[in-house]
Amino acid sequence: MKLVIFGLTVSSSWGNGHATLWRGLCRALARRGHTVVFYERDVDYYAMNRDLTELPGGRLVLYPDWDQVAPAAARDLRDADAAIVTSYCPDGIAASDLVLSSTVPVRAFYDLDTPVTLAALKAGEEVAYIGPRGLRDFDLVLSYTGGLALDELRRVLGARHVAPLYGSVDPAVHRPTEPLERFRADLSYLGTFAADRQAVLEELFIKPARLRPEARFLMGGACYPNDFPWTANLFFVRHLPPPEHAAFYNSCRLTLNVTRAAMAAMGYCPSGRLFEAAASGTPIVSDVWEGLDSFFMPGSEILLARSAADVCTALDLTDAELHGIATAARERTLAEHTADQRAAELQSLLQGAMRGLPAGAARPANAARAGVA
Repeated sequence: MKLVIFGLTVSSSWGNGHATLWRGLCRALARRGHTVVFYERDVDYYAMNRDLTELPGGRLVLYPDWDQVAPAAARDLRDADAAIVTSYCPDGIAASDLVLSSTVPVRAFYDLDTPVTLAALKAGEEVAYIGPRGLRDFDLVLSYTGGLALDELRRVLGARHVAPLYGSVDPAVHRPTEPLERFRADLSYLGTFAADRQAVLEELFIKPARLRPEARFLMGGACYPNDFPWTANLFFVRHLPPPEHAAFYNSCRLTLNVTRAAMAAMGYCPSGRLFEAAASGTPIVSDVWEGLDSFFMPGSEILLARSAADVCTALDLTDAELHGIATAARERTLAEHTADQRAAELQSLLQGAMRGLPAGAARPANAARAGVA
């Protein structure tokens, strides 16, 4: 198949989780014989931190302006088998209009931020990547979050055919590797700053750092404010490209996973970082949310924490106990959560959507453009 994707970014892993996921998926899709054309608006903050310039087995189209690139995108859609518009695509509404008015066999939307999307709509805020007709005109709506989020996409945004497509990991990038002294720590945390997980991060990371002044804590990420509550034993790495993630994880006894508030509240929201750490062979302590046990077994494959005391208890486990948990989590990840498995799921979902359309059936152009209520 030829897939045309209109997304946030695949070229820069700075300050977002989309790029790493798409890189793994695109490589896996290429191994299955598919071709991906990824359209990404060329913005300054990603251009300054670009760590991918060519898409393996596909084509990356960086464009400065939607009107300038729309004719080329329309040409790509003419012989495409499927088109996917994603959440936080800077030209999401315009790209959706183009896709929905095309003759591409499957027109899909992939919300990689479903709880954030739904929370914004509930608060009466504008969602810049979804048009006035919601998602009702798409043949398939994919969600990074499962559970109740799928029902809400139907109820709130009119999605007709919804399926989860969870995060994943590329084991060729995230794998056990030699530790590095500069990343050595008792507890690490890797993630972009988000105000809606700061309270949990302070409870599960900052407070344990204060309770264990003799231990070394390490945090990596982007967009952290100057007034972040640093401690003397907390060290910071500003930004790590994906090829350095494995060394980061493997240099720590234990790593922390913290989920954004909207995602934790909705449940069934495994972050890519969760699978990356597990594939790297690092034991994980995580905040608690509904559905977590669908991905890892608490106690034997992952440790859970609701308070700083829980994190300190995890830190007190022996190296042998932590190693056993890490080994079990890695085995579970390689069996169920790799990019190859998600690519197979995506292929199956797209082919199922194709079969759902009568052969040669004509479909109306985007109803919003046609003025249909």
